[in-house]
Amino acid sequence: MSDYSISPEGEKYAIPQEQEYAAEFERITSLAGAARSEGREIVVVMGVGFVGAVMAAIVADTVDKKTGEPSKLVIGCQRPSTRSYWKIPMLNEGNSPVKAEDPEVDPMIRRCVLDKKTLVATYNNDCLKLADCVVVDVQCDYTKNDLGNMRTGEVEMGALEATMKTISEKVPAKCLTLIETTVAPGTTEFVAWPIMKKAFAARGIETEPLLAHSFERVMPGRHYVSSIRDFWRVCSGCNQEARQRVEKFLHEVLNTEEYPLTVMDRPIESETTKIVENSYRATTLAFLDEWSLFAERNGVDLTKVIKAIKIRPTHSNMIFPGPGIGGYCLPKDGGLGYWAYKHILGFQDDIFKITPMAIDINDTRGLHVAELTRDALRNMGSQIAGAKILLCGASYRQDVGDTRYSGSEIVVRKLTEMGAEMTVHDPYVEHWYELEKQDVYPAPGHSWARFFRNQDDLVNVRVQKDIDSAIKGVSALILAVPHEPYLELEPEKIVEWAGGPIAVIDCFGILGDDKILRYFKLGCEVKGLGRGHIQRIKEEVRKSSR
Repeated sequence: MSDYSISPEGEKYAIPQEQEYAAEFERITSLAGAARSEGREIVVVMGVGFVGAVMAAIVADTVDKKTGEPSKLVIGCQRPSTRSYWKIPMLNEGNSPVKAEDPEVDPMIRRCVLDKKTLVATYNNDCLKLADCVVVDVQCDYTKNDLGNMRTGEVEMGALEATMKTISEKVPAKCLTLIETTVAPGTTEFVAWPIMKKAFAARGIETEPLLAHSFERVMPGRHYVSSIRDFWRVCSGCNQEARQRVEKFLHEVLNTEEYPLTVMDRPIESETTKIVENSYRATTLAFLDEWSLFAERNGVDLTKVIKAIKIRPTHSNMIFPGPGIGGYCLPKDGGLGYWAYKHILGFQDDIFKITPMAIDINDTRGLHVAELTRDALRNMGSQIAGAKILLCGASYRQDVGDTRYSGSEIVVRKLTEMGAEMTVHDPYVEHWYELEKQDVYPAPGHSWARFFRNQDDLVNVRVQKDIDSAIKGVSALILAVPHEPYLELEPEKIVEWAGGPIAVIDCFGILGDDKILRYFKLGCEVKGLGRGHIQRIKEEVRKSSR
């Protein structure tokens, strides 16, 4: 009896059986042979997830700058597990395995698969034997064992190490292997390269493996493709030939004319670049948490403070942190550096103070939203327990449908622990898998549900699309993400849909003073992260009504 892999849309795909592998490799070999006869390079992308699928399409869309003809055949390779095999048949149908707001993604994948025939997917990793270049996009996660304590976490190296071993045992001697995954500093030189050297020696290959590192800076949203193709890259190689090869490859597949490459001397420098830039961003956001609390307790509107500061060009990238920073990179990348310092590079002292603190602050900021919601309801003579609460914005970032490590998840889980009945609205999110499939997503035993009690019923939460029906009968509304549709919500309509005055909690400076005033005049209670001036507006309404 066959096992099945089920896509997010519910389509079932039978997991390939052992007897099917030979025919699959024959199919891929035939395609590679035809491409090579036309002068094309064979590129294997290991992992066709959030980064790999689009990177594969970008490489497959590459043309020779002199002839204008396609210059690469890309083979996307994905392990045939029940969790992820569905990506292979979906790609081969010309459909993107990743949901994206960028209108360029779906047509590009369809074009490369069906029209140009420069992109194909397979489950058989023997395709590595055909490769001129392998791009590694296998996840290297950082698992946190305690909420708000990054130091007890650990890097999950198993998948990457297994992938590097497989690559080493199969690629031709002169194949370039490019690690694109964000990894712990030292991984390329001190983990991956020794694996490759050992395998090459066992195969009787006398030359050094050609191993390089170049991290992606992909951003979800409407510029998803450009964030890979039309963006600055940093690269490095384990030896001179690898460095030359990775430079050549990236010049061919990315827009390096407008966004020049930065070439580092060693991979550990390239790896550290990614960790430091994301740790810096996470730290500046965490820094504002204490000032957010200061503002709330002393009548200051932090959003106005930030606007006043951003006029100064040197501080123009200051961002209000909201209920948590979210996304795949910023919540974990500093942990990769912390872990590497001890477990790859071998130091036992603790030099890291700011980076772990920043990650811990960002991970737990959503807990304060639950406190504000509790206090707002108390001011209205109500309690969290049994209250119906609508959270608007499951995504971690405005106007995208990406829920990875969203601060909103912490808000929902904490309020659920306190007894609230949670409902969720988001115009961009179809399924909130962190809740719906919390027993197995993002992996078995890795859900944030393990940090809270009373979480079982969250598997029944479904993201609503009709806000007026979603808000019916709620006691509180949490504006968690500044999605464009939320900026246009009118207080009078909110109260009408809810059926009466409610508590409104603003997590992102979404409400202007005029709307806050109108909510108070309608009998609502309003609170906000970093918005201490709200109390002053409330007092003004009280005075005017006497």
